[in-house]
Amino acid sequence: MLTPEYVFKDVTRITPEFLKEHHIKALLLDVDNTLTAHGSQEVSQAVQNWLQTMKQTGIRMVIVSNNTKKRVQPFAQRLGLQFVSMGCKPWPGGLSRARRLLGVCRHEMAMVGDQLFTDRLAGWLYSVPVLVVEPMAKDVDRGILFRRRLEKPFFDKFYQRGGKIR
Repeated sequence: MLTPEYVFKDVTRITPEFLKEHHIKALLLDVDNTLTAHGSQEVSQAVQNWLQTMKQTGIRMVIVSNNTKKRVQPFAQRLGLQFVSMGCKPWPGGLSRARRLLGVCRHEMAMVGDQLFTDRLAGWLYSVPVLVVEPMAKDVDRGILFRRRLEKPFFDKFYQRGGKIR
C-alpha cells in the first residue's frame, strides 16, 4: 500500500516513453517538493522544459495539491495548468476532481508526488499508479520531517525487492 512501485530521482526523469509503455496519458502533479521547493513559486528551467515536453507529446496534466488556492492558483497559472487545491490527499476526492478535469479514465493516469503518506496513499486508494519522486529540497517543516522518518521502512522494502531509482 505505501511501498512505492516506481521511484524517480526527480520529475524530469519521468519520460514520455515510460508513460507510453505504461499506457499513461495524464498526470496528476503535486507541487511542493515535486515541481518546486516547498512553498516556492519558482520553477527551474529543467522542470519548465519537462512540462513543455509532456505537453508536446500529448500528456495531459493537472496540479493536485493539499495547499490553498492562494498558494496553488498563481503557480498553476504560471505553468498554464488547471489545478485542484485543498486536494485532501490521501483521501482520493481531489484525484477524482482532477480526473474529471482531464477527462480520462483512471487506468490512463498516474499521480506524481514526493510523499508516501499523502501522494502514494491517495493513488493507492484511488487505484492509480504513483510515480514517487525524491524531494526537491531539504524539508524544514517538522511535520514533513517526521513523516519522512516514517516513510523510511517503505523505501527500504522497495529497495529490498530490487527497486531502483530511475
